[in-house]
Amino acid sequence: MFKIISLLKFIICIIISFYSFAHAEKIRDLTSIEGIRENQLIGYGLIVGLDGTGDQSTQAPFTNQSLYNMLSQLGVTIPPDTNMHLKNVAAVIVTAKLPPFSHTGEKIDVVVSSMGNARSLKGGTLLMTPLKGADNQIYAIAQGSILVSEKMNAQKKNNYIIFNQVNSGRINHGATIEKEINTDFGSKKIINLQLNQENFSIAQKISDMINIKYPDTAIAINSKTVQINTYPNNTIQVHMLSNIQDIDISIPSEEAKVIVNPRTGSVVMNQEVRLGTCIVAHKNLSVIINKTINTNNQLNLLQTDLKNKSDLLKNINNKNYLEYQQKSNENLNNIIRALNALGTKPDELISILQSLKSAGCLHAKLEII
Repeated sequence: MFKIISLLKFIICIIISFYSFAHAEKIRDLTSIEGIRENQLIGYGLIVGLDGTGDQSTQAPFTNQSLYNMLSQLGVTIPPDTNMHLKNVAAVIVTAKLPPFSHTGEKIDVVVSSMGNARSLKGGTLLMTPLKGADNQIYAIAQGSILVSEKMNAQKKNNYIIFNQVNSGRINHGATIEKEINTDFGSKKIINLQLNQENFSIAQKISDMINIKYPDTAIAINSKTVQINTYPNNTIQVHMLSNIQDIDISIPSEEAKVIVNPRTGSVVMNQEVRLGTCIVAHKNLSVIINKTINTNNQLNLLQTDLKNKSDLLKNINNKNYLEYQQKSNENLNNIIRALNALGTKPDELISILQSLKSAGCLHAKLEII
């Protein structure tokens, strides 16, 4: 009987694997392990060696104060009434990410950003800067030469436009880890997998696929968490997670969604977006979407000076209208493309999409970011 059950589970696993081969993702891409994460580090430091592009001492007094403190620690005494007008020093904020399971002596990258009025950090060297965590403990020490992108100018009508930011830079492997963060990985009987996006269906699929490989070990707690019961042993948990993360999960149909960015006028949508039959009039723009009985959908995008929908219906056969035909469900792609060709402004485009949604014609979730 046990052999028959095992054989059935194996057959089910094979069937699910073949079914999900075309549209599947691995568990490692869908989830993260609770408690295993990066930690943010921050520090305040000085950059020296700039080519006259540092902070102006009169407008950034904290730079001189920091320089006084550093020199005093190095045994250099400066009279308190001395005014140092240095142009090759800049005060900066240094940030870094401490990876999980990192060890003392490892190198990590750091990002350096000016906090004063320095014009450029190019060619500068960061002096030894302690990096602290949220508990105010020092976890790394940063120092090194800064890599800044070259300034690129584009001349247009006698005006120069700066594309690259020169007030920040990176130091590859610029910090050394001095203190480790202790984790409780391997000491508990329960491991929680956190889904990147909440979805009850995916959570249940992950639980089912894990139970095929490790029977009666996984359970979906909610749409965001899958709980795995295991043994409090590092070796067992590492081996178990390495196998679980490589399991393929068939992804169900995504939620129909339209994302609009009013600052850039960009519109992003997925393939599940569908349109119904409706008419939308907005200022001098009008949109007619006719869903015919056959498989052809006709989309008429209009640019007129009509004031109301009655005029729109009277002039529906006007040759000035732009007409599009498609043999599948309209996915909003032609609408956006045609509206952009007509010179529609971002706020007008958003208003049209909101009107489509309010009228029940846009079968998707509309998000404005």
